[in-house]
Amino acid sequence: MAIKSLLPSAVTSLAIVAGAAGVSLVLYSWNLPPFHGSLETTNDAYIRGAVTTIAPQLAGNIVQVPVRDFQHVSQGDLLFKIDDRIYALQLAQAKATLAAKTAALAKSARQRMSARAQVEASEAQLESAEAALTQAVSSWQRTQALQRKGFSANSDADKSRAAHDQAAAAVRQARAALTVAKQNLQATEADRDQLKAEVEGAGAAVRLAEINLQNTRIIAPRDGTLGQIGARVGQYVSAGSSLTSLVSDTIWMVANYKETQLPGMKVGQKVTFTVDALDGEVFHGRIERFSPATGSEFSVIKSDNATGNFTKIAQRLPVRIAIDAGQPDTGRLVPGMSVEVSVNVATAPLPPAAALAEAEPQKSRVALP
Repeated sequence: MAIKSLLPSAVTSLAIVAGAAGVSLVLYSWNLPPFHGSLETTNDAYIRGAVTTIAPQLAGNIVQVPVRDFQHVSQGDLLFKIDDRIYALQLAQAKATLAAKTAALAKSARQRMSARAQVEASEAQLESAEAALTQAVSSWQRTQALQRKGFSANSDADKSRAAHDQAAAAVRQARAALTVAKQNLQATEADRDQLKAEVEGAGAAVRLAEINLQNTRIIAPRDGTLGQIGARVGQYVSAGSSLTSLVSDTIWMVANYKETQLPGMKVGQKVTFTVDALDGEVFHGRIERFSPATGSEFSVIKSDNATGNFTKIAQRLPVRIAIDAGQPDTGRLVPGMSVEVSVNVATAPLPPAAALAEAEPQKSRVALP
């Protein structure tokens, strides 16, 4: 009877112990009080990298595609080539126009020299005419004086008067010729300024044609790995159309931590993370910097918390994490992979020099098999 009475209480105690152990295990697994420690973990984290869309700057038919899907390329490698015959002819035409404008400018320089010489010649003619007029005036004045005294014949006076009038007319003519010469020089100078502007415009047209010709060769802007090739030989492409994407070799991580996990988290603290695609292999990194705002602040449609009932929801703040250099299999990390990140907020941040030495940019050299 005593044994039978003890059985229900033992079963009850065992159930209580098992339930408490289960609850404790759940609390420990989720890092919740009273088991909440200094390790902050999140699975809302992903590998990131610079993904550049490759697009042409001009339209034309594709004549060469020397690359393949998912191929690794170096900066400057040819990715696509557009038919360049039209653009080569445009460059030749622009160079011919530049040569013609340059020749016209050189001719204008010679014309300016000739116009200046003409001005100098007109000035000399004016000086000569003025000297002749001075002499004619003196002669006419002497003739008048002699005529009044009866020592000069009327015919001599007429000749002196005619010479005076001719000299005065020659001065007026020389002055008019000088004015015309100066106006011609001014016109030549104005034409030269216009020709200079035309030469500059023709030179700009040559440079533009050279850029267009260069843009028929679409090259890799940096080292990286290509996505799927979206163009084939013979295909007509327009400016801005997407041909492929280039994923830069430099990668990093972005972990979205809840705001309740941020206390104690600092730039430079070491980070450990595992990658789902690599069977939980452990990698190391460090906190590089924090986002200036939570993810909700960057959303297009923001929630309005000023109306209706309010339920507090912990926001997430993106944290950028650099991946330590020299780790095995970092070349298999590619942007978009899911990772699980852990930060021990009780650890001190690395000094700046040590942090830079341990966290050089990683390069995605080989994709997953």
